[in-house]
Amino acid sequence: MSRSCELTGKGVQSGNNVSHANNKTKRKFLPNLCSVTLISDALGQRFRLRVSAAALRSVEHRGGLDAFLLKADENELSMRARLLRRQIVKKAAEAA
Repeated sequence: MSRSCELTGKGVQSGNNVSHANNKTKRKFLPNLCSVTLISDALGQRFRLRVSAAALRSVEHRGGLDAFLLKADENELSMRARLLRRQIVKKAAEAA
């Protein structure tokens, strides 16, 4: 399982620890990932996703998982999230 957010694509970044003597050693900045269960209103199902805390706040801000996925760029989403987005778009087209 990769250390990246399934909704925003946020992943591991690399950088340096810099000491007082200005010695530099490599380090990793890991994203704050949480395993959460999000509910899709259009599909009426629950989905377990591994998302960052910032993405979880964005989902709440946009009004739920469906609204977030419809507005999100498909290139940033994971394969599971892309499949979920396509199902939501299809369900919305059927309802309209």
